[in-house]
Amino acid sequence: MSSSPAPHHVATKREGIPLGKIAGVPVYLAYSWFVIAAVTVVFYGPVVIDLFPGIGNWGYLVGLAIALLLAVSVLIHELAHALSARAFGWPSEKIVLNLWGGHTQFENFTASPGRSVTVALAGPASNFVIAALMWAILSTHALTGVPAMLADILRLANLVIGIFNVLPGMPLDGGRLVESAVWKATGSQDKGTIAAGWSGRIIVVALVIWFIVVPFLQGQLPNLMYTVITVLVCGFLWMSASSSIHHAKLRSRLYLVSAAGLAEPAVGVPNTATVADVLAVAPAGSPAVVICGPDGKPQGVVDVGATAAVPAEATTTTPVTAVAHALAAGAYVPEWSKGQELIQYLARLEGGEYAVVDHNGIVTGLLRQQAVVTAITGKEARRSGRA
Repeated sequence: MSSSPAPHHVATKREGIPLGKIAGVPVYLAYSWFVIAAVTVVFYGPVVIDLFPGIGNWGYLVGLAIALLLAVSVLIHELAHALSARAFGWPSEKIVLNLWGGHTQFENFTASPGRSVTVALAGPASNFVIAALMWAILSTHALTGVPAMLADILRLANLVIGIFNVLPGMPLDGGRLVESAVWKATGSQDKGTIAAGWSGRIIVVALVIWFIVVPFLQGQLPNLMYTVITVLVCGFLWMSASSSIHHAKLRSRLYLVSAAGLAEPAVGVPNTATVADVLAVAPAGSPAVVICGPDGKPQGVVDVGATAAVPAEATTTTPVTAVAHALAAGAYVPEWSKGQELIQYLARLEGGEYAVVDHNGIVTGLLRQQAVVTAITGKEARRSGRA
């Protein structure tokens, strides 16, 4: 159970089965949910039959009821995230119930440490409320038989879900506590996310030691089902925590991504120019030369090697288009573009080169994909090699 901001996009059938909207938030049942539902039925069916011998194979139907009640618990958990976020003006894009429980996905919003914690802990708080409610009902002894068993499972499951989700590490809701504390202390959400990601990794190691290593050292054979569940859950938590760390490190370098700062100097020439015109403005192959169409929009980039290969006597008659390669359609950006906005725009373009233009549409630079990748990752991008 987690909450995550993401760019808005139109939901498709790939999200799963649409269940409609609750409080205006679309809810989807992912196809992977049927896996955990099947496991629940197979596990609890025989247990119910043993506890209530007269129930027969209807015990498996009770197992299905348990799976559905757990799904409802997760749904309430995610709705708590969504509704608390709405109080801060954060729009929720969707809720998805899946193999791992579920998650609430928000549209882009501006968070703060306090608000982030409030939204995150609203989920586990709802589970504690359900657990307390079931405890109160069971205390009256009004329920017996299968209904009492269902209420008890619901009480215990919500208690476990609530406690598990407040553990202080990403991607669990409690990870927001760590993130927000470090964020408040340092002023950097990215540093907080990295710290919470490492806390999540520590939790994974602790869970593996507790459920697998300790029983083994005590001479016990670890329970097969518990071992499989531990491996699956811990694998998911480790990958999610690592992903949080990775993305936070990338975000922390976004300030380095600037069209003006990363572009190499360039000049524009009309597509009617000749190689001689190119040599006049860039005699040594610098600055880069961008070809522009009649409307002034960049169309291509002059190849320095091809230009140098043109015989001197042919430079005045060789068109610049003969020594250039084309830019992708729309491959130009304003020189003031930077950060996430620039990256999202470039991600929609083909090719690896983009002309940079000023407020008047005049070419001032040439931005290469390799420079952007290096700025974000701190590592040199692999050269794809151009003939």
